[in-house]
Amino acid sequence: MNSTNKLFLFPDATPHSWEIDEWLSGDPPVLYSIARQWFTVFRDCGDGVSELIHDGCPTACVDGAAFGYVNVFKSHVNVGFYMGAFIDDPNAFLEGSGKRMRHVKIRPDNDTDSAAIKELIHSAYIDMKARLPE
Repeated sequence: MNSTNKLFLFPDATPHSWEIDEWLSGDPPVLYSIARQWFTVFRDCGDGVSELIHDGCPTACVDGAAFGYVNVFKSHVNVGFYMGAFIDDPNAFLEGSGKRMRHVKIRPDNDTDSAAIKELIHSAYIDMKARLPE
């Protein structure tokens, strides 16, 4: 079993946050629709998923431990993973050089391998579940 130290734990995360729904309806619509699409995948990962706004963006948790987020920037959307350095990335989509966190940049004018990004999200969920104490 992996250690639980260094996890971002949020006991106040809820099964559904209307604050996130409001955030996901922001402007510009083209970028926020991308964020909404991917946060929906986080929400649908499975049992124990909860959510909250953390550092100004929607964050998905499993049993209170943050495993992913979306954030909108000027010309792209980040789909990020709190323990992304430890999940399989066969397509080498993940960016970042920190000890733990990684993200994928999605631009509205580029083709996106949706299946591969969905797999990253599900891998992050499964990885985080495995890090939690039983």
